[in-house]
Amino acid sequence: MGGGRYRVVQWATGNIGTKALREVIAHPGLDLVGLYAHAEDKAGKDAGEIAVVGATGVRATRDIGEIVALKPDCVLYMPLACDFDAVCRLLESGANVVTTRGEFHRPASLDPAVRARIEAACATGGTSIHSTGSSPGFITEAVPLVLTSIQRRLDGLVIDEYADLSRRDSPALLFDVMGFGRPPAEIGEARLAHGKTSFGPSLAALADALGIPLDGVEAAGEVAVTPETVEIAAGTLAAGTVAAQRMIVHGLRGGVPVLTFRANWYCATDVEPAWDLRATGWRIRVDGDAPLDVQLAFPVPVEELGPVTPGYTANRAVNAVPFVCEAAPGIRTTSELPQITAAFG
Repeated sequence: MGGGRYRVVQWATGNIGTKALREVIAHPGLDLVGLYAHAEDKAGKDAGEIAVVGATGVRATRDIGEIVALKPDCVLYMPLACDFDAVCRLLESGANVVTTRGEFHRPASLDPAVRARIEAACATGGTSIHSTGSSPGFITEAVPLVLTSIQRRLDGLVIDEYADLSRRDSPALLFDVMGFGRPPAEIGEARLAHGKTSFGPSLAALADALGIPLDGVEAAGEVAVTPETVEIAAGTLAAGTVAAQRMIVHGLRGGVPVLTFRANWYCATDVEPAWDLRATGWRIRVDGDAPLDVQLAFPVPVEELGPVTPGYTANRAVNAVPFVCEAAPGIRTTSELPQITAAFG
């Protein structure tokens, strides 16, 4: 952007939020002016202490009134759940919002009453709000828009996401929440089909940008089992239990899938039925008059992914701040913003 500086507040300090906080502190064009933390034990702490960097003089608060009083140019909004009242108050106050929450990828996918509230808040404050991140966001919108820019016919686009969880030492997440290590019959269809809500709006926004609006979105899922007992970082997967899961989301046009997103999560690669399970990362196949097959692997040993992966989501949001601050008021989609570029110096 034009080289100006932007006053930024970081909202929430989980894994993604803390990574974003560090990058705002280090960014050459952003000034950290405030920090909102949900946890009581973080209130009053210096942002640098929470980010594990040097002192900043900015202290965390749990009072939205204090955040609004700072009159920031932008709030990086990254909580576990979206509080529409808080978002509207921020927007009305004159603070633009960049969020890794998925609710704002496509205005038409919002509940009409919620959309009206958000748009009214943007009009009042002269502000904009934009949802981004790695997935959905970067891989379902930004990258496909680039890859389709050399097509004049699109027959289909398939995005595969791969996540090797074998070295993730999180038994509660893998076994209790995701259902790895259980008999296949115990994996509820609703859990694997939640992608309609998570990724459907992003695929629909992509389709809108390409001039091929979707007729509908369908979601489903499937699992594969390990034929032998396997030891992973989180524990044991007994033979015959779930070792891989696939969430599938289809964007339909004329009743036929034209855009597809598949999330492939796995704790073992030798599974039944046999799946093509690649290294952690993404693969995008474009079927058109200039066909492409692009793989974006994360070149990091699987046991070292933990501290690296938050950056894939947080960094794009940080880089988007100047572009969202300069955008026209409203809920702004990826295709409505200029191409987001990083400023390193």
